[in-house]
Amino acid sequence: MPDAPKYTPYDKGRFQLTLGIKAIDPADWIEVDGHYTEQIAEKRRLLAERPAEVFGALPESLDAQGECLETLLAHLQRDRPGQVRIDDEAVTVVPTGDRYDRAEFTDCPLDLAGRLVQEDLCLMAPDGDTWRLIAASLCFPSRWRLADKLGRPMAAIHQPVPGFNERLARPVDRFFDRVEPGQAFMRLNWSVIDDPTLFQPTGHGRTGVDDAITADNVGDSAWIRIERQTFVRLPRTGVLVFGIKTVIDPLSVLAGRSELAAALRGTLAGMPDDMRRYKSVAPFADALATWLGRVAEGARG
Repeated sequence: MPDAPKYTPYDKGRFQLTLGIKAIDPADWIEVDGHYTEQIAEKRRLLAERPAEVFGALPESLDAQGECLETLLAHLQRDRPGQVRIDDEAVTVVPTGDRYDRAEFTDCPLDLAGRLVQEDLCLMAPDGDTWRLIAASLCFPSRWRLADKLGRPMAAIHQPVPGFNERLARPVDRFFDRVEPGQAFMRLNWSVIDDPTLFQPTGHGRTGVDDAITADNVGDSAWIRIERQTFVRLPRTGVLVFGIKTVIDPLSVLAGRSELAAALRGTLAGMPDDMRRYKSVAPFADALATWLGRVAEGARG
């Protein structure tokens, strides 16, 4: 049996559209796991081949970008020793050997920051009674395009999410307002997908039925995509750093774990149709439910 999944935000067995934010030790802001080397390499590839799609920044964000980089470097040296080596001229990613000349990132320090960690990094700045996305290193989007969101406020960013603006937009703005420097928070977001690719800028809202995915093969044809989302506020600029670390578990990780399979099945069953369409689960929802039911009853599926 494969190792148990680290994060199981679906384990309550019911669907709820809630923030689910909790405080964490600031030392745990950045997480490093066994996929570090491969994800850092994938970021490097995407930044070389598709730079305009995975990095964007408004001119007004430069100061906050620099503060984010310096805050991240201090955190890594203090709480993740051995991950990076820093001198006056360069930053070296120790596990991969990648060396970056700091002078090359004078105009885009967030680009350098994003190359050092598995997390995607988005900078949110206060804008009246809401918050606005002013810069991002976004190599692993979960079916959204940075070009569509850069410079936009929270309500516009989340407009496609069913129920968000009606139920969560105001609480999110108020939560951002209350985050203080020196604190750290996290929440989990998740979906079930039929593609394990990390870079997925499109794909929301698929309908119809995918006949290629059946109850007999969905265990090997679907994945649970988890986002470990973190929130840290920069002390000088007041900008909020929204981190997104992507974890992808094969659906087959639930084989032999009947309680988790039953919980995921119950959560999906309670998911409203518009949310199911938004998350693009609809094309293989029946196959998924059948497979999870088998596992919940003790079969491997």
